[in-house]
Amino acid sequence: MQRVRDNLKKAYDSGRESVRLARAEDGVGEEPGHEVEFEVPPPQTDNNHHSTSSRDDSEVPHSLRIAAAWSWRLIVVGVLGWALLHFIGIIRIVVVPLAIALLLSALLAPAVGWLLRLRLPPSLATFLVLFGGIAVIGGTLTLVINQFVNGVPELTQNASEGVRQIQTWARTGPLHLSDDQVNSAIDSAQQWINSNTDKLTSTGIATATTLFEVLTGALLVLFSTFFFLRDGRKIFRFVVRLFPVNARWSLADAGDASWRTLGSYVRATVLVAFIDAVGIGIALVVLNIQFPLPLAALVFLGAFVPIVGASVSGAVAVLVALVDKGWVVALIVLGAVILVQQLEGHVLQPLIMGRAVAIHPLVVIIGIASGVILAGIIGALVAVPLIAVLNTGIRRLSRRRPEVPPTAVVVGGADTAK
Repeated sequence: MQRVRDNLKKAYDSGRESVRLARAEDGVGEEPGHEVEFEVPPPQTDNNHHSTSSRDDSEVPHSLRIAAAWSWRLIVVGVLGWALLHFIGIIRIVVVPLAIALLLSALLAPAVGWLLRLRLPPSLATFLVLFGGIAVIGGTLTLVINQFVNGVPELTQNASEGVRQIQTWARTGPLHLSDDQVNSAIDSAQQWINSNTDKLTSTGIATATTLFEVLTGALLVLFSTFFFLRDGRKIFRFVVRLFPVNARWSLADAGDASWRTLGSYVRATVLVAFIDAVGIGIALVVLNIQFPLPLAALVFLGAFVPIVGASVSGAVAVLVALVDKGWVVALIVLGAVILVQQLEGHVLQPLIMGRAVAIHPLVVIIGIASGVILAGIIGALVAVPLIAVLNTGIRRLSRRRPEVPPTAVVVGGADTAK
């Protein structure tokens, strides 16, 4: 490299001398006896780097400088992310209802759009859709609660009988436990329940004290959903106009794509959850298991948490079948649950979700775990759609786009809610 630098310097000096002589012969350029000097930059050595500002920096290896640059930038991003999460935790009573309202808006937006195409006023169309959704949810909850209340005494009796069967099996089965050992195990379980009664009671009291927050959040969800459905496009256009003109077109395009992804995810999740609930509910009805409607409703709600929710709700159905009908019927219910889950994972999810919201299962598991740690059950429900929306939006923003002229007008999203 040093030899190449020397050859380039010699070629540059000879070229400069040729130009000076040609100008001197033509009488063009500087005054007689005055020579134009050109400053030749010294050749760089291996210890110099164009990104360093001092000799001390030049002594640091290039790889270490890159690692340090990445490190402090990651620290800054991490601190900002922690501050954002802390701020969201402070105002979670507002953030959580808004997140639920966005999910409901994505689900109900097609119905509002269909009514608008029938020439109904926007406010009336939004009210009809929202009131119809509340009526359906309220009717379903009423049926579930009534069936559960009516079947609790019989289930309690079956549970007591199941406990006695377990005691008999522990004595006569392969364990061959004595009466004292069985009674000791029962006493230990009873002591554990008694010792945790205070915790359960305090949790109930804490829940009662937050009743006002729950009611406030429910009202905020209703009002937010109504205005998102009616004025979502205007709200989105207002937010886009807060950014510089050259960035508005890209943001509008990313917002449209993200909203389509959220709508596709919510509607596909509802459809998959409904199919899961119907499949497991039919199995429970055929096997004459108690609480088929409440258990089907639990499966429906659990399906909104991918992978984990279906397993937990299916395990509850198996436990109820074990208490109600015994271990043979419980194994049959377990087979039905596994069959429905396999159908969901290998057929329904790829077919209904499509590639628009396809996310790797590892990302789903990590997102759900992080959501549970940060926000409990609500975090588990919101984690996966949030990841899907961010995935689509960031991919759209990272694409190369032609430069938009400063006079361009950015129009908001194409759907009803934005």
